Amino acid sequence: MPFYSSRPNRTPRSPNPDNSVSTPLDVDNGELKYQISLKTRLLNDIFGNNGDLWLGYTQISHWQILNSQQSRPFRETNYAPDANLMFSTNFPLWGWNARMLGVGLVHQSNGRSNPLSRSWNRATATLALERENWTVTLRPWWRVLEFGEDNNADISDYMGRGEMEIVHVRDDMQFALNLRHSLRGGDRSHGAVQFDWAIPLAPPLRMHVQLFNGYGESLIDYNHRAWYAGVGLSLIEWY
Repeated sequence: MPFYSSRPNRTPRSPNPDNSVSTPLDVDNGELKYQISLKTRLLNDIFGNNGDLWLGYTQISHWQILNSQQSRPFRETNYAPDANLMFSTNFPLWGWNARMLGVGLVHQSNGRSNPLSRSWNRATATLALERENWTVTLRPWWRVLEFGEDNNADISDYMGRGEMEIVHVRDDMQFALNLRHSLRGGDRSHGAVQFDWAIPLAPPLRMHVQLFNGYGESLIDYNHRAWYAGVGLSLIEWY
């Protein structure tokens, strides 16, 4: 999708001096954003007739396609392989039907060298609730520290310690609201909100509208706040 930022991050920074840019980058407000996500079930019914192990991979790229002065570079690409052990459930909770529980591990990095290197690892828990045409997914996580130098020590205070995604399907249209927060107060209180709207065109092709406000739209922007907006195309459901 063509993607617009209200405030491009021209001086990415981190508490680690080796991961802070001293000379502003030549970055345009407009770019192209695309996402590729894959997942497959590696093992099923690990514990009797329940418990499936899923492997996944997501890649999101931001392409400065209009920035001819800088030879139209890819500003940022984030790579996120993950593994999740998921259990099907069926019990009432808070007036909803709890349909899924899971635990997982995810690594996310941008594969770059200093000063632009960013990465982190997380252990996650997942609870998915359903009611009629609504789905709510709660996903807290805990950062798993890496060996060696930490290039974004404060990332949990910006990218958050958990998220809630609310999805509603109506007349074949899909609406999703994703909320993230650091779960801390004062100067450590940060978060983000993302809204997605998918409108059927010629199934499975959909027009896709995305709005984002807050911190961490990409890893290089983990502690940078801005508005982002895009209109593009999507092929599959994202939840």
